[in-house]
Amino acid sequence: MADEDQPKKRTFRKFSYRGIDLDKLLDMSNQDLMELFRARQRRKFSRGIKRAPITLLKKLRKSKRETSYGEKPEAVKTHLRNMVIVPEMIGSVVGVYNGKQFINVEIKPEMIGHYLAEFSITYKPIKHGRAGMAGKGAFIPLK
Repeated sequence: MADEDQPKKRTFRKFSYRGIDLDKLLDMSNQDLMELFRARQRRKFSRGIKRAPITLLKKLRKSKRETSYGEKPEAVKTHLRNMVIVPEMIGSVVGVYNGKQFINVEIKPEMIGHYLAEFSITYKPIKHGRAGMAGKGAFIPLK
């Protein structure tokens, strides 16, 4: 009877990427992490990490360090849409350029292995008007 009175403890689903827990992912080296990624991301890592992504990671670390506990870090703006999201970036806020403006993206564990571009849409989805207005909407006759 006492069990029914108390609310059930809510357990949160522990995140894992390809069967490996988030804690272990954070401790992995780039080489071990690379082997978990899909082919396209693996190829990108195997060809070497360039200067620009390293600079972005440094800026993300700095913005995370400067925020107090429980607050979101300040957004770091970037044009690097082709950057692969790595576990180190989790919890950061990145302003990804879509060709016109920077769209703030909060990095979550589910985004690991994806590109930043996938979360910053480059076009405005169109909203079609009512059907049956073919040619009538533009011309209104004078009476």
